[in-house]
Amino acid sequence: MSKLVLILNCGSSSLKFSILDPISGDEKLSGLAEAFYLPEARIKWKLHGEKGQADLGAGAAHTEALNFIVENIFTKDPALQNSISAIGHRIVHGGEKLTKSMLITDEVVNEIENAIQFAPLHNPAHLIGIREAFKLFPALKDKNVAVFDTAFHQTMPEEAFLYALPYSLYKEHGVRRYGAHGTSHYYVSREAAKRLGIAEDKVNVITCHLGNGGSVSAIRHGECIDTSMGLTPLEGLVMGTRSGDIDPAIMFYMHKTLGMSVDEIETTLTKKSGLLGLTEVTSDCRYAEDNYDSEVPAKRALDVYCYRLAKYIGSYMAVIGERLDAIVFTGGIGENSAHVREITLNHLKLFGYQIDEERNLAARFGNEGVITKDGSSVAMVIPTNEELVIAQDTAKLCF
Repeated sequence: MSKLVLILNCGSSSLKFSILDPISGDEKLSGLAEAFYLPEARIKWKLHGEKGQADLGAGAAHTEALNFIVENIFTKDPALQNSISAIGHRIVHGGEKLTKSMLITDEVVNEIENAIQFAPLHNPAHLIGIREAFKLFPALKDKNVAVFDTAFHQTMPEEAFLYALPYSLYKEHGVRRYGAHGTSHYYVSREAAKRLGIAEDKVNVITCHLGNGGSVSAIRHGECIDTSMGLTPLEGLVMGTRSGDIDPAIMFYMHKTLGMSVDEIETTLTKKSGLLGLTEVTSDCRYAEDNYDSEVPAKRALDVYCYRLAKYIGSYMAVIGERLDAIVFTGGIGENSAHVREITLNHLKLFGYQIDEERNLAARFGNEGVITKDGSSVAMVIPTNEELVIAQDTAKLCF
């Protein structure tokens, strides 16, 4: 068996894991542990095509999940565990100093800790994953690699990443726009270049990573020149529970007039807004789709979601400033919601986008392809594969 990479993606209340061959892309193991800290904490996995699941126990979290993987899943195939030659960690925020994938050292851990202020829900969980991996796989301690969501956006020019705030906030405290989902934007932009027959360093695309979190990136000549998320993953698009862009003065109003504390405002903007706030029912985009024609809250939410998405795409057409090769949809919503893609592209008819209903419906549930009519400006769906990018970056640094 060739050298394999274990990939760990520790979220605030979940853990995605997989084992990949970085050369062939073959996935040997995949799984998800979720509902951490709750009575129903659980784990499910697929090993060599066979599915399994188990309860982790009330209150279980990352440590218990990782121990379960080693003690219960790996024991089903010891040869697979022995073939793991490196571990790749998805890290949401690298701050100003961690600008590319790198081997994890004490200094790297310290910088990930320093960036917690910019990703308070994600970076602490990533650090748990790193420390547990060191304990569980001591022989691989020097072959743990951090792959940063912010890395791909490091090519943004100053006019794109600076806020119009006192410049000292950037110089002294790193207050700037960093972006997120960079691994996904990188992957689908490269895949789009292949499908369009354009060199990677020549391709111009607008990539839309749409899931519970969402972001858009403008990519010119293969490099990111702008992206919708900012200092934190709160800026930009309407998301599942996050507000995205708002007038900053709304926060003053919530505090001074409504008497809300800073913590209450933060909770409202990050956990009670977005699709959840607009529907007053759920953060699940499928509800808004399924009830679009029958329930006013569902239609309201999806219309706002798609309108804001279309505005970002339109603005990025301007900053790319030359030929646009394609709009690319990816992520859970981007790959599966034909309705979101249709409403969004209908806002962009001025730019020559004509949706092909049959193609759009076909490009779901793992399928890909162009979703616009022949002769139209091109929009397409490409399923993302962040795990493969993490595996490949890890292999480059370790093998």
